[in-house]
Amino acid sequence: MNSPKPKTLRGKIVWFVLKNLPGLFFILILLGAALMIGQRVADQKAAHEEELKNAAVVENPPTNVVALELRPTILRDKITLPGIVEPWRKLALMSKIGGSIEEFFIQEGDHVKQGQLIARLENEDYRIALNSAKAAYALAKADYDRNKTLRKKGISTQANLDEQQSKLSQSKAAVENAELALSRCRITAPISGIISELNGEVGMVVNQMMPQPIAEILQIDRVKAVVAIPEADVNAVRQLKQVGVEIRSLDNALFQAQVHFLAPAPQTPAHAYRLELALDNPDEKILPGMFLQANIVKQSKEDIVAIPLYTVISRNDEHFVYVVADGIARKRPVETGFTEGWQILIRSGLNLGEKVIIQGHRTVEDGQKIRVVKELTDLSEFMP
Repeated sequence: MNSPKPKTLRGKIVWFVLKNLPGLFFILILLGAALMIGQRVADQKAAHEEELKNAAVVENPPTNVVALELRPTILRDKITLPGIVEPWRKLALMSKIGGSIEEFFIQEGDHVKQGQLIARLENEDYRIALNSAKAAYALAKADYDRNKTLRKKGISTQANLDEQQSKLSQSKAAVENAELALSRCRITAPISGIISELNGEVGMVVNQMMPQPIAEILQIDRVKAVVAIPEADVNAVRQLKQVGVEIRSLDNALFQAQVHFLAPAPQTPAHAYRLELALDNPDEKILPGMFLQANIVKQSKEDIVAIPLYTVISRNDEHFVYVVADGIARKRPVETGFTEGWQILIRSGLNLGEKVIIQGHRTVEDGQKIRVVKELTDLSEFMP
C-alpha cells in the first residue's frame, strides 16, 4: 500500500531519497571507483616521467673536451708565391769586328774573370792596316813639320800649314782606329762569370754586318729570385726590405733575399708585377732555372688571440666557438682575421685568459655540461 506523498518540501526530499536510495548508492560507488582509477593513472604518469628523467641523466653524461687557455701570440699575414732563379747578369759575347776565329782559350762551364782572353781572331789584315796608317801618319807629320818651318821663314802660307795640320790629325786618327781594330782581335770577357754556351768554333768567320754571339756568360755569384706579385699585394710588398726564399732542389734550403726591384707596371695579362730579389751566391750552389717559393710577410701582429682554424664553427653566416664557463659550454660569436698555417686571428669575441674548446666542440651545444680532460696553454702541444 502506497503511502501518500508529503506536502512539504522537506518531506518531498526525504521521500525522494528513500525511494531512490539503491540507485544513489550505486552512483556513489562508480564515482569512487573513477577517482581511484584517475589517481592511479596520475601516479603511473609521474613515475614514468621520473624514469625518463633519470634515463636522460644516464644517457647524456658530461661531454669530454680539450680546452686551450688563450695566451698572447704572434701571427703573420703572409703569402707564398712560386718563382724562378735567374742569373744576376746574362751577357751574349759578340765580336766588334769581322774576321775568322783563330783560337779559343776557354770551354763551356769555365769560370772567367773580367778582362780574361776568350778568343782571338786572325789579325794579319788589321796589322797591315795599322802599319799603313802609321806610314801615312809619318808622312803627314813630315809634311806638317816642313810647312811649319817654311811658314816661319815666310815662304809658305798659313792656309798650307792649316791643310797639313788637318791631314796630320786625320792620319793620327786613322792610326788610333787601326790600333783599336787590331786590339779587338783579342776578344775578352767584359764581366766575371761562367761560360754557359760556346757558339763559335775555330775557323768560323764572324760577320760584322750580321753579328752573332760567340759565347754566353752568366754572373751567378749573385742571383735574382724572380716572383710575380698579384696586383692586390703590390702595396704590401713595396714596403718590404727582405723576403724569405725556399729552394726545394737544395733540400728545402732557406735564404733571406733583399728586395732589389719591383716593376712599376704589370708585365703579364694577369696584372702580375715582376719582383726581383737579390740572393748572394758565393759558392754558386743556386743555379739559374731552379724553382723557388717566396714567403712574403705582408704584416705581423703581436700579442693577439689566435686559435686553431678548425675550432671556428660557421653556420648561417655566423662564426662562433665554445668556451668553458664553470663546467658548461658557452657559445661565443667571434670575428676572424687572416690565417697562418692552421691558426686564425680572432679580432673580437675572445679575451686572453679564456679557455676555448678545441676538441669536442662539434658535439656540444650551448649550455651543455662538459668535462675538460686536457687543458693546454700552447698550441704546439696539440697539433691537428
